[in-house]
Amino acid sequence: MIRIDLRETGSPDDSREWLETDGRGGYASSTLANLHTRRYHGLLVANLQDPEGRHLLLSKLEDSLLVDGKEHFFSSHRFPGLLFPPDQPVLDGFLLDFCLRFTSRAGKIPVKKSILMPRGQETLLVRYDLDRCPRGGILRLKPLLAFRGYHKLAHENTFLGGRAEKIENGFRIEPYAGMPSLVIQTSRASSFTPSPCWYNRFQYTEERERGFDWEEDLFLPGIIEVPVERKCTVILSVYVTNGDMMPHRVPTMMPHRVPTMMLHRVPTTSPHRVPVNPNSSGAVWQTEAVRRGHDRTADEREALGFTGEDQEHLLALLRAARSFLIITPSGKPAIIAGYPWFGSWGRDTLISLPGLCFSTGRIAEGIEILTEIGRHERDGFLPNYFSADGKPEAYNTVDSSLWYFWAVQQLATRCDKSLIRDRFWPVMKKIIRSFMDGTCYGTGMDARGLLHAGDGQNALTWMDATVGEIPVTPRHGYPVEINALWYNALCFARDLAAEFGEEPLFDTDIIPLLRSSFKVFWHQHHDSASGPQGYLGDVLRDGVLDTAVRPNQIFAVSLPFSPLDTAEQAAVVRAVREQLLTPCGLRTLSPNDPAYIGSYKGGPAERDGAYHQGTVWPWLLGAFGEAALRVAADPKQEKENIRQYLRTFLRSHLLEAGIGSVSEVFDGNAPHRPGGCIAQAWSVAELIRLYMLLKDR
Repeated sequence: MIRIDLRETGSPDDSREWLETDGRGGYASSTLANLHTRRYHGLLVANLQDPEGRHLLLSKLEDSLLVDGKEHFFSSHRFPGLLFPPDQPVLDGFLLDFCLRFTSRAGKIPVKKSILMPRGQETLLVRYDLDRCPRGGILRLKPLLAFRGYHKLAHENTFLGGRAEKIENGFRIEPYAGMPSLVIQTSRASSFTPSPCWYNRFQYTEERERGFDWEEDLFLPGIIEVPVERKCTVILSVYVTNGDMMPHRVPTMMPHRVPTMMLHRVPTTSPHRVPVNPNSSGAVWQTEAVRRGHDRTADEREALGFTGEDQEHLLALLRAARSFLIITPSGKPAIIAGYPWFGSWGRDTLISLPGLCFSTGRIAEGIEILTEIGRHERDGFLPNYFSADGKPEAYNTVDSSLWYFWAVQQLATRCDKSLIRDRFWPVMKKIIRSFMDGTCYGTGMDARGLLHAGDGQNALTWMDATVGEIPVTPRHGYPVEINALWYNALCFARDLAAEFGEEPLFDTDIIPLLRSSFKVFWHQHHDSASGPQGYLGDVLRDGVLDTAVRPNQIFAVSLPFSPLDTAEQAAVVRAVREQLLTPCGLRTLSPNDPAYIGSYKGGPAERDGAYHQGTVWPWLLGAFGEAALRVAADPKQEKENIRQYLRTFLRSHLLEAGIGSVSEVFDGNAPHRPGGCIAQAWSVAELIRLYMLLKDR
């Protein structure tokens, strides 16, 4: 539970954001003042099957309570030179528990506004609980529609069909041909007055800062008014339908057979969605509340062994983890890389999977996701990203295939090896053979056992930012973490082949050869104060080692099989700790480097130029913590050091950007302002995995 007192800090310029998700890739999000600052903010952003992808349907509500001749608003809008309403909504507090809840005051009347999206449904429920409301009060609701792809902006046009069809306690509207209909109804008797018009020039200040178009027009079909008095509850339901008023169907994911011991917390998805009508919205709300209560109970089991602040932070991360695990409209399991703008990415999925699933008891879900991504192997490569409906797209990442081995390693500690043999081993063998024989993008093993990848035209590693189609951080050649992952994969494959009684996939002399060859990455230097020091350079290209101090070297220590000796491992951890560790993650480049950029801000080119040139990434903390524990002279003290680090970081951060989640990136320079996505899957996942490594077993 996260509670924020807004009585003194509440402001329309409060940039902190909230997020609610529906388990299908859809979401609702805005700021604490319900003042949209991004094109991605909306109350019903649905992941549709037709047309495919996320679409922002209902942007916002202008909601207010009319009582004693005065109108009290619960949300805000920014127009050119104007903030409406001029007197900001009187917010008392925000609560993140099983749902989102805002407490405010309409004069002296306490009002609780809650937002909930039932899992597996294209539905939004907005609940208003009013207390001590005098006779004659009116809850006025003005739904403002966008009906657009979530990366785009809406503008006034003549194609929108503005006629709304009155139905019981609400209306139905189909604004554009080829788009679904939207049904909006209230749980109490209400009246709908058609008043179609455009509200022009909503301004989104975050988009302006990011260098994008930042003004939008929204359409108002009409006004819903609900008579209220005394103590009462009103639930507004908003849901997506086909033209025949039937809801979009949500396919059921049929899990493959897995051992009984692993059938723990199978994905909860309804086979279809029952329309939420005025008489059932309360029951739907209660059903979802009970379901989330069960989730909370399961999370508490996973958090056993932690107490106090550690337990609170872990429970918040476990709650956030659930938002990234989805079933696509066609019934495929997937992981959303980040909200609000990322979709499903291969690399992010494989790095996030152990933390989101295997470390949290969601074993069956993890198996299904890992199985699904393995189905799409091609020439040794796995997809870089998937469409909104789970179809594989570009195959242009070399490390996804190698992270696949790591994800299977994490699963192997929690399941019978026969599952690994039957489900994942065939994919792993194809990847190794393809990489050894040579495959796409110049990827292949050389005579030293090292893995080469790329030709300078593509960014194939996780440091993949480009400006003008030119990689900002060129890493073609022999990247250090790719070869660490390759060494780890070969060692794991050697052991599996032996365990399964199979002939070796390759000459096992390659492994000691590769271990010896890995020394080409070692950079020895001398510090007059502390004597000889060393670390791993970042990329070997044309016989020249790039000696930039980057975090990629940490994986040569953290992975289950390390190509380094004990002293080298300790030196790498020391170099990373001294030059890259910040209070919120690892920098992507040492601040001592002339190419270092300490602020992640500006337009697309400026931000992409800083993305991996000093910007801090919290997901790297998982590997750093694991490596630090591996080399620690006093593991018990190191665990306590990491616990204290996490307490300090999360105590502040869970309240400062995306409430209850972990941001994508932070500035390299203090005070390390958060940036990028407000909720990033691998940020959350690797912190969960790190917490689980801290358990006293």
